Amino acid sequence: MSIQELYEIYLQYPSVQTDSRKVKPGDLFFALKGDNFDGNAFAAGALADGAAYAIVDDASVVQDDRYIGSNGKTTTKELLITVLSAKYKTYATEGNLNNHIGVPLTLLKIGKDAEMAIVEMGANHIGEIASYCKVANPNFGLITNCGKAHLEGFGSIEGVRKGKGELYDFLRNYHGTIFRNADLDYLEGMAHDIEEQITYGTANAQVIGKAIGEQAMLHVAMLTSGMETELDTQLVGAYNLPNVLAAVAVGHYFGIDIDTIKEALSQYQPSNSRSQWMVKGDNNIILDAYNANPSSMKLALENLAGMQGTNKWLLLGAMKEMGADSETEHRALIGLAQSLGFEQVILTGSEFEGLHYQYQWFATSAEVRDYLLQNPIHNATVLIKGSRGSKMEVVLEAF
Repeated sequence: MSIQELYEIYLQYPSVQTDSRKVKPGDLFFALKGDNFDGNAFAAGALADGAAYAIVDDASVVQDDRYIGSNGKTTTKELLITVLSAKYKTYATEGNLNNHIGVPLTLLKIGKDAEMAIVEMGANHIGEIASYCKVANPNFGLITNCGKAHLEGFGSIEGVRKGKGELYDFLRNYHGTIFRNADLDYLEGMAHDIEEQITYGTANAQVIGKAIGEQAMLHVAMLTSGMETELDTQLVGAYNLPNVLAAVAVGHYFGIDIDTIKEALSQYQPSNSRSQWMVKGDNNIILDAYNANPSSMKLALENLAGMQGTNKWLLLGAMKEMGADSETEHRALIGLAQSLGFEQVILTGSEFEGLHYQYQWFATSAEVRDYLLQNPIHNATVLIKGSRGSKMEVVLEAF
């Protein structure tokens, strides 16, 4: 079924539900999947409770024609929600529902009272972002970066840039506005001929900021419209600076005063295993286990190396979807860890097997957890990071 056909059904039944326990007569039930649940299994129950249709992606559960088949970035998005919601009625992508199901679902949930809508678009192959733009018809766009993620689908870093650049292409053609990180030269090249560009970065931008201090939490000194100010956050690491500056730039553009922006950002607390700082016993833990690629790994390791203290541990899960570059990128990551001189490094995942040199290696995060339960860590700062498929949050059970 096409998105247009689905939209026509939505016009008849405009109430969307993703939790089968909350279905009311006339709802559209979207069967979403996660690591520990599969909404397809609850589709029949949703229909029995009165749902008009169930949108599924598993043909084996289809029992009648009320089942509809469907084939099929986040910290910055959460900060944007925090800032824009301080002044506007804002709707946004929930969690990381940024794929061919999540994008239409987000659009369907936008209420008539909306003043702002933030739609996160994820992709792992060429043409995906372009298709989302045709549906969402954005007026504004923000590409956070073009790191080495999803190389298996895009084929190369050039493919990543081409795929993400489809957002710029759409906005260029329809005279939209972009918010651009001025520190990333390749974004400037990708954004050529776009008429309105709002820039942020560490220099030569409309919103300028830098990380200051040596504390674990990011503290920012900013210059906006000629006014200097400072901002405390509850985000770990200077690598979150571009995310914060992006939110400041967007808020400023839409007329939110700087004090309101600062208050909103200072209250934001990361969740869902994204750069979460926590204290467990006598250890400080940085849990960043939602996703990982070579670019984010490098930033996270360098951030840990720059923090105060000496007893620093790395518990690293493998990076997924690296394709033909997997071995090269995992070797490079090990080399970086060696050069930064951490107290201990533990690796997990088949991608590291045979590459781990002097470091301990385990096949799964559960094995790492079991090892640490027998050999506990004390008085350390520990970075736990890996791709979602590595399930590195399991290791927390050892602390």
